[in-house]
Amino acid sequence: MQEPSVLSLKNRWMRYSVGAVLLMAVLAAAVGFLWVPIANNGAAAGSLWDAICSAAGVPGASRSRSLSADATARPSDVIVSASMMRPANAESIGRGATLAMRCTMCHGIRGVSEADSPNLAGQIEAAIYKQLRDYQSGHRLSAIMQPMTVNLNDQDMRDLAAYYSYLPHERLPQDNPRVAPQLVTNGAPMRNIGACASCHGGLAQQSAAPVLEGEPELYIRNQLHAFRDGSRHNDLNQQMRNMARQLTDAEITELAAYYAAR
Repeated sequence: MQEPSVLSLKNRWMRYSVGAVLLMAVLAAAVGFLWVPIANNGAAAGSLWDAICSAAGVPGASRSRSLSADATARPSDVIVSASMMRPANAESIGRGATLAMRCTMCHGIRGVSEADSPNLAGQIEAAIYKQLRDYQSGHRLSAIMQPMTVNLNDQDMRDLAAYYSYLPHERLPQDNPRVAPQLVTNGAPMRNIGACASCHGGLAQQSAAPVLEGEPELYIRNQLHAFRDGSRHNDLNQQMRNMARQLTDAEITELAAYYAAR
């Protein structure tokens, strides 16, 4: 009589081996997908499905809810593009002028501040709109601006941006124009600092990068310090934070003085 093959399931030792391997696989899956995630996360695991998702590296239902609740972890919720603003018309500018009456105490009657607040006259429309959105969502913090934006809808913010962008950008006449610092024209490539002019001003003006010429010196200096220490973090790709972290106090002072005098 022919003996059954060693690899045949008719061989009882083969059946025992396959059964043992399957049992170990089930136990390993239970440990890896259930016991370990629940032991590590405790109550945060939420449910059996959340534990499995955690082990697989996929956010479960409770994790998704916590992520959506912590929206401020993102730098901004504004998608910056060249077409983010619709062409402004006279009606939009007029509505913006009416809304801007509440802003005159800090930003001046015609968008030129006397209180070291940003000058908004002639500012890039998309830049104003983005900052208003970031103030409202909490991505940019300000005890003054957040209450001012809380009741604005999206059209209100677009109208304000259209109005201030429409105003002429006023500059003081210069008898002896300042020579641009090297950081403005060339940056400092060895320290991974790009030229300021590559984003701010001239033909290289980016879609939501603000014009810095004529802004109050104290305001520019404070913002560079805020980017450097991370207290301001609404730059989408951390480009300002990465740059500001490399600046010395003397360089920040020099840049602020140069742009304020432009």
